[in-house]
Amino acid sequence: MRNQQFAIRPTAPAQALDELHTIHFLDNTNQALTTPSQLLWDFYDRSWPEFTTDQRVTQQLHNLMATPDTDGADFLSQHDDVPVTVFYNLALQRLGFAVDDDFDLADPLAAMAKIQLPVSDHQSTNFTVAELKQAWYLLLTTHTKNGQSFLDHLTTHGYFAPFLHDATVTKPLIFNGKAQAVFDTTQLIREVVYVESPQDTDHDGQRDLLKAEILRPAETATGLKVPVLYTASPYNQGTNDEAGDQMMHDVNVPLTPQEPNQLTREDVLAEPATTPIPAPRPVTASTTTATESFARESSYTLNDYFLARGFAVVYAAGIGTLDSDGVRTTGDPEETTSTIAIIEWLAGNRTAFTSREATQAIPAWWSNHAIAMTGRSYLGTLATAAATTGVAGLKTVISEAAISNWYDYYRDGGLVVAPGGFPGEDADVLAEETFSRQLQAGDYHRIQAKWQADLAAITSGQDRTTGSYNRFWDARNYLKNAKNIKADLLLVHGLNDWNVKPRNVNNLWNAVRDLPVAKKLILHQGQHIYINAFRSIDYTDIVNLWLTHELLDVDNQAETLLPNVIIQDNVQPETWHSYADWDAPTNPVTTLNLHPEELVATTTAPLKAAVSFNDQLPEAQYQAYTHDVASWQRDLLNDDSPLKGHRLRFKSAVLTKDQVLDGKPVITLEVAVNQPVGLLSFQLVDYGEAKRLGVSPTPLRVSLDEGFHWREDSLREFQTTKTTPWKMITKGHRNLQNRTNTYQIDELKPNQFYRLRVTLQPTHYRLLAGHQLGLVIYATDFGMTVRGNQDLQYSINLEHATLELPYLAE
Repeated sequence: MRNQQFAIRPTAPAQALDELHTIHFLDNTNQALTTPSQLLWDFYDRSWPEFTTDQRVTQQLHNLMATPDTDGADFLSQHDDVPVTVFYNLALQRLGFAVDDDFDLADPLAAMAKIQLPVSDHQSTNFTVAELKQAWYLLLTTHTKNGQSFLDHLTTHGYFAPFLHDATVTKPLIFNGKAQAVFDTTQLIREVVYVESPQDTDHDGQRDLLKAEILRPAETATGLKVPVLYTASPYNQGTNDEAGDQMMHDVNVPLTPQEPNQLTREDVLAEPATTPIPAPRPVTASTTTATESFARESSYTLNDYFLARGFAVVYAAGIGTLDSDGVRTTGDPEETTSTIAIIEWLAGNRTAFTSREATQAIPAWWSNHAIAMTGRSYLGTLATAAATTGVAGLKTVISEAAISNWYDYYRDGGLVVAPGGFPGEDADVLAEETFSRQLQAGDYHRIQAKWQADLAAITSGQDRTTGSYNRFWDARNYLKNAKNIKADLLLVHGLNDWNVKPRNVNNLWNAVRDLPVAKKLILHQGQHIYINAFRSIDYTDIVNLWLTHELLDVDNQAETLLPNVIIQDNVQPETWHSYADWDAPTNPVTTLNLHPEELVATTTAPLKAAVSFNDQLPEAQYQAYTHDVASWQRDLLNDDSPLKGHRLRFKSAVLTKDQVLDGKPVITLEVAVNQPVGLLSFQLVDYGEAKRLGVSPTPLRVSLDEGFHWREDSLREFQTTKTTPWKMITKGHRNLQNRTNTYQIDELKPNQFYRLRVTLQPTHYRLLAGHQLGLVIYATDFGMTVRGNQDLQYSINLEHATLELPYLAE
């Protein structure tokens, strides 16, 4: 295995000693110890809080080997000095690494280098007492084989249990720039409030009340003010999965010709809301005591981790959800308003009530007015939306697999395009699924007519007939307001996420590149997943360093210590690289010409020739692919394929050296089709036999405690799969009637060539020497586009067909 730790804060020796005192690894007792062996024995004694007698600690040291011939207890009792090799032999075992399997007792430093574990500075082959203290400090920050820092591992075994109710312990407790688990999660305060949002989406004449579930440390009851992690989750109060399934749209329909227009950008701008907002409810009484609690929230394990470290956590599902007012709107400004209403209350700028009767106001008196938003997918999307408002109190967002423009989620290049794995889903389906007010029959009875009218308006506005950008989608484009962002950003996305496609994070990253906020980006090789319990990267530590800086105002150098961009390697397992940027405007671009079945350098003259394919399949083959998209994908890319006449494939020469694609590939060509309607799809492919990383992580059968006797998460890691002949790198689509842009519909005359320029989804991908780069051009994408099986004959003019590839500069 390989270990990457980006969040170990370099610490001056004097400060390290102070912090060791703070967490009680140093005190007056062991300060008097004069030999390194005595001190190391004492450190190990303290590191086994579950063993309370000297005999049990001695036995544990007997279970560790210090040298190939001597165990830990015998060595430390018989020697004054601690050789560096002995220290790391013992350390590796305490970190969970196995003798012989993971490292050799004769050379532990080789294993430290191979696994990429940090080694403390030393002047000779033996540690001095002073050096040993620094080495122990660094060891506490070092990750174990199971993906936790050693100190977090000790925490799960009860190291900080004596700190929980010790009045002399300063809370929050900071070690190596990160908050530690010194809060008792068995005594968390759970309460519900109803925040009054400045909107009336159900038009009942009163401002919408929004249910918020709060978990906060017991210490807040006696005056401690804490930062808040807020997760806006429309799924939090339940979903209507069956109703959503019944609404799924039929995708086995033809692409239809559209009437050309000359729309401009101004024509598709969203119109500002003009509906008057009711006056706020009068506040006649207030309290600091909530009147409602809850048993178990729908939680996020990263939030659980920080609950043990003194952060409060708030969950809110927003308008149109169970126990809240309003209706669902799928990503529009009304949903953003409801999202930031919770932030405004947490920052002291909005009213909440103890109940839906709204008779007693309740402030967030325990909040320190520093808020972060967390969450993946729709949850991260609402964090992005909130950030683009510049709302006061929102210090940072940790936005994972988030949408930045809903058009880029449900559409692509003038086409209706499904999120990967969900053909037929659209904005109206998602609205129906998350309208959890339906789960209470009485409430739904009162709102049903209003909801059905609103749902019909969403169906109409999303416009599945054309797939073009319009005012509906413009209202759901957060990128327009990126300039308003004041919160610092930690963005996380999967390079193989075909649900929320990489364009969403790429466009946001490019939009904020020059904004005066701190911004960090982590790109992994997974699909639509969380990465907070991976073995090879210290993601939880990264977030801890980040949030401790952002919300507790600790000067821990998070902004400079963490790389701007961290990207997981697609070739080497458990390998992450740091970069200054992603898709940088300064990246060099290589252009290739398309020749029959070849990608060739532009030094070769373009061919005055055309190549063709037909999109219509035999009925049995078509029906089979509609039920087995994976089989269609294999046939599309395989050498010996039943789709040979229904696609075009171009391959480069065998690569003579590794190359790293970084950014957005662009295809330019001239295309003709035999009917006044058509679409093109593209896949960029890595061809070459290789064992590649799977896009879904493998559970490692290890449960990680998020604190002490607290909730758990499952350790995971990307592992290599069996040898495969290819890997799809990225893709893109375009409606031929949207050649100019996504909102203008162009005339398409049969059998006339038109110039087309298509930007594929952004990527970062290492191509290996010995492989070939491939480009596949086809029409119907059985996983994403409509699939009408029409008799469409496409021709590509190779004289004007190129592929532009951005690479990392060497």
